[in-house]
Amino acid sequence: MSSLSTTNRQQTPAVHRFELGEGMQLKVNVSRALDGCSSVIEIQLINCSRSLILHWGCVYSGQINWLLPNNYPTGTKIYKRSALQTPFSKRGDIYLITIELRDPKIDAIEFVLKDERQHRWFKLSQGNFRIDIPKVEACDSHSSIPKDLVEHKAYLIWESRGRPKSSLQEKKADYDAAFEDIQGQLSKGLSLDEIRSSQCLKESPVKRAFDYKETPMASKNSLSSFYHKKHDVSQWLTKKSLHNNKSDYFHPSTFLNLVEKTMGGGDNANLRQSYNIGSNELVVLLKSGRGECHIILAVNLKGATVLHWGVSKMSAGEWLVPPSEILPERSKLLDGACQTYFREISSGHESFQFVDINLKRSNLMGVQFVLWSGGFWLKNNGSNFYISLKSVKLTPGKGEGDGTKICKWLLDEISEREKDAERSLMHRFSIAKDLTERCKNEGELGLIGILVWLRFMACRQLCWNKNYNVKPREISAVQDKFTDLLERIYTEQQDHREILRLILATVGRGGQGDLGQRIRDEILVLQRNNHCKSGMMEEWHQKLHNNSSPDDVIICQALLDYAKSNFDINVYWRTLNSNGLTKRILASYDRPIVSEPQFPAEAKEGLIHDLAAYLKTLKAVHSGADLESAIATFLGYTCKGYDSMNMGKSHHANCLSPKLQESLNFIQAHAGEKNFGPLLEKLLESRIELHPILFGASGRLKDFIYLDLALDSAVKTSIEKSFTVLSNAHLQELMSLVSLMLENLCLSTVNNEDLIYITKDWYRACDSYKPHDQQWSLHTKAVLDRIQLTLADKAQYYLKMMQPSAEYLGKLLRVESWAVVNFTEELIRAGSGATLSILVNRLNPIIRNIANLGSWQVISPVEVCGFIDCVNKLIDVQSKVFNRPTIIISNKVTGEEEIPDGVVGVLTSDMPDVLSHVSIRARNNKVCFASCFDQNILQDLQLKKGMKISVRPTPSGLAYSEVKSVCSFYPQKASFSPKGVMLKKKTFSGRFAISAQEFSSEMVGAKSNNIEYLRGRVPSWIKVPISVALPFGAFEASISAEVNKDLAKKVSFFNGLVNGGDIAKLQMIQDAILEMKAPFQLMSELKYKMRSSKLCWPGDEGEERWNQAWQAIKKEACPTSTLSWSGIGRCQSVPLSTGPQ
Repeated sequence: MSSLSTTNRQQTPAVHRFELGEGMQLKVNVSRALDGCSSVIEIQLINCSRSLILHWGCVYSGQINWLLPNNYPTGTKIYKRSALQTPFSKRGDIYLITIELRDPKIDAIEFVLKDERQHRWFKLSQGNFRIDIPKVEACDSHSSIPKDLVEHKAYLIWESRGRPKSSLQEKKADYDAAFEDIQGQLSKGLSLDEIRSSQCLKESPVKRAFDYKETPMASKNSLSSFYHKKHDVSQWLTKKSLHNNKSDYFHPSTFLNLVEKTMGGGDNANLRQSYNIGSNELVVLLKSGRGECHIILAVNLKGATVLHWGVSKMSAGEWLVPPSEILPERSKLLDGACQTYFREISSGHESFQFVDINLKRSNLMGVQFVLWSGGFWLKNNGSNFYISLKSVKLTPGKGEGDGTKICKWLLDEISEREKDAERSLMHRFSIAKDLTERCKNEGELGLIGILVWLRFMACRQLCWNKNYNVKPREISAVQDKFTDLLERIYTEQQDHREILRLILATVGRGGQGDLGQRIRDEILVLQRNNHCKSGMMEEWHQKLHNNSSPDDVIICQALLDYAKSNFDINVYWRTLNSNGLTKRILASYDRPIVSEPQFPAEAKEGLIHDLAAYLKTLKAVHSGADLESAIATFLGYTCKGYDSMNMGKSHHANCLSPKLQESLNFIQAHAGEKNFGPLLEKLLESRIELHPILFGASGRLKDFIYLDLALDSAVKTSIEKSFTVLSNAHLQELMSLVSLMLENLCLSTVNNEDLIYITKDWYRACDSYKPHDQQWSLHTKAVLDRIQLTLADKAQYYLKMMQPSAEYLGKLLRVESWAVVNFTEELIRAGSGATLSILVNRLNPIIRNIANLGSWQVISPVEVCGFIDCVNKLIDVQSKVFNRPTIIISNKVTGEEEIPDGVVGVLTSDMPDVLSHVSIRARNNKVCFASCFDQNILQDLQLKKGMKISVRPTPSGLAYSEVKSVCSFYPQKASFSPKGVMLKKKTFSGRFAISAQEFSSEMVGAKSNNIEYLRGRVPSWIKVPISVALPFGAFEASISAEVNKDLAKKVSFFNGLVNGGDIAKLQMIQDAILEMKAPFQLMSELKYKMRSSKLCWPGDEGEERWNQAWQAIKKEACPTSTLSWSGIGRCQSVPLSTGPQ
């Protein structure tokens, strides 16, 4: 039962009461918000012992279907895109939900209550509870209507008056008139979204020339009042699966299991592949044993089946007659091919047909084939089936003694097929589709190979078109098929979604039907409408008809900018050159562009209109991650005139939530505006709304992926555009930007658990904001350090996984060396992590100042004097000998370098570990070593390159000053020359492993001794690591063991060459050492010492885990610098530790 009490609705809320049974009551208050433009519904549960769920939606007047409002309480979840579910929160003795509705068209709210614990629903007489909303009257304050909406309307009013020069009073009058107009529309029942949309349709395409910054309502700068709201980032948590081998993505079918069981395979199978042929199946097994290799093909087809096949020796595209010695039974040679009849075999109640090809020891690259059965040729999606006989091998990488994996067969085949790929983009994407289909079960390495290849292509390191004419619709169609395949892999291999997103970013979306054809048709319309059928436009027309490419997007943008600038030819070339297009590149096309554009002045407006529309067609095919075209895929082009050249309407709008549609509409209307705060919020909100769709969308999932890629890129570029005003930004505004970028990175990262925890910690730092509190600043600084470490770990992972493939393939394809060397670095810089890193670097000096940490972290406090020299990486000069005292300013210091001879100081913006190799060397050799966190100081030091300065430690860090005269620290050159060093060789004790209690200066180094020295001398809450070490001499004893006899001879030979002056052989010595095997005595003693010290023995986790541990031990024992080989590197001890105990 319910009762309703009403009083004066202008003063008192309407109150609804309902009896729920068991003494529980439901009370609903409906009142007007203080601003008069929205309604507030307060729902209370009285005498309720447990929390319930409000299952609800809103209803427009005259409708019965629920709609979802754009704003809803925190903790609300969308239920099947048709309702909202909000949990009650406890307030004292009652449970409460407060809902604010800002859409005056909402007539009522309907709901039911859900008791999840007892699986029970509370309804009103078997129907929904319904609460009518009082009609919203016009607002009476400026604060109730979004400021940007009023400014936009005021601009339209000013424009309609002919854009006169307005005084401040006239601008204020326009602003008031705009407010009254919007207020009147609200009173008629229109929503703010509808008013905003109508204004977008009325907006003139001419660039805005009127600024309301002088009005009292306008913001002072683009960061004004930007305080980012927080999100429940835990919902975005994604982890990589525990098993991450290439075989994890291969799910054998029942038929494949039958074939393998019948024909053998198991551990000897190098390849197990299954193909669908209609309702039947083809299985391919490649197995080896006893020095031979067999290809087994099996089908469950009925009737006679023939294998029509050939082999390739030099390139994957070859089809050669197979050698006679490998022909199976029932084979006959034809002109250029071989045909072999399948044989039938039974296994229990099952039977199938098979062919067994014994390749013996033939050196073949692969086998191509098709099948003939039932009067039809059976192919692999219209192409030949292909079996590659190459395998994944370990290829040693520079500095990676344990080898670096690459998908070698794939990279080799890419190199072989590049000659075909460079004929046109159609050929390249067709080959990419074929190779991706075949390498998808190779796991991450296979996809990285495809990424490296396509990124070289996207960076114009590979030829896009060579003596081949291709229609745009043909490129578009093959792009569509390729991206369809990537979409399918995206759903199947969630661990590799980051790599797949990077691949998709290099490829246009493509499309079937007339999408590509419109490129050819609409350029003819553009030429006809604007009377430009000769010169540069005709040259471009010929290129578009015969080999359209992503360059056409840049050319079109350059022409559009040229027209908007009143045909300033410098603007045309500036746009081309800033996007990498030069006169040489334009002239290098098969259909060259050698002329400059020339248009009559009266053609300006028509050209701007038609080029803007044509640019959208080009982006739809070639720029999948372009924000405007990505949004248009879902919403269509809403601005006036954009349909004049048959731009397609969206078929996806019904897939989007109302909140996402509202956000995308806002982005469309406000992209490019200087006040980027609201835009950033909408960009991120759109990504948050998209996130669950990316994990469960059906249909054209790739369109959602491209939209997410475009939004991600827009967040990055919007923040980067704001860097010019960051120097004047408030600390809280900078912290809000960091919050937003952390969230953006969480949404883009697959294994994002660390980022999720860091984001939560950053929220706590923002919530407890105390700008003058040292304890708060120390906590905030700790979170910033965690961000930097996480970003560094991610960058290192990319470098380890991608750079070897880039170097191997780059060498095969003869890519320019700078593009190969910088491949991974440029890939990282293109992501959101690089932007977050810049923001963190901006915050670091501010937080350090509040915490009184100074601008320096001094690792080795030594007073020095020397000449400044600047380098990018310390490792690049570690072998150099400086002839005068030098202070190096280095951008990067990893911690594994040697300090060069002649260097007295190293100052860096990097943050090497204070216990790293270079840090210990600096302290031992009395070299000044420090990290600087103030970019202004570093820039000042870099400007002093070649000058002599003195550096001295201070309580707050370091102080430096220019030295005008000869430095007193080095009165003569002789005193600076390196002094002779007497090294006392340590004696091997006969033990290969010792525990911490046995540490001494005769057995282990200073680092290990210092750790043991701390035990019992520090407070109990400071934990000291448990340690075990391989003592001095263990290395020499190991390499002298019988098991390493041949290796010792090799090292001795190389050492003789080094002593003779061949320094290059030092690297070969390092590589040889990393092949050293562990003597049995070393393994036994190390196992005993580790277990007795309560350390886990790696061998308990399997042989592979021990091999990894042994490789790490050898890398630790092996000198970090080749120049230190003949010195103390031979006798160093190796500490093995676990975490604090």
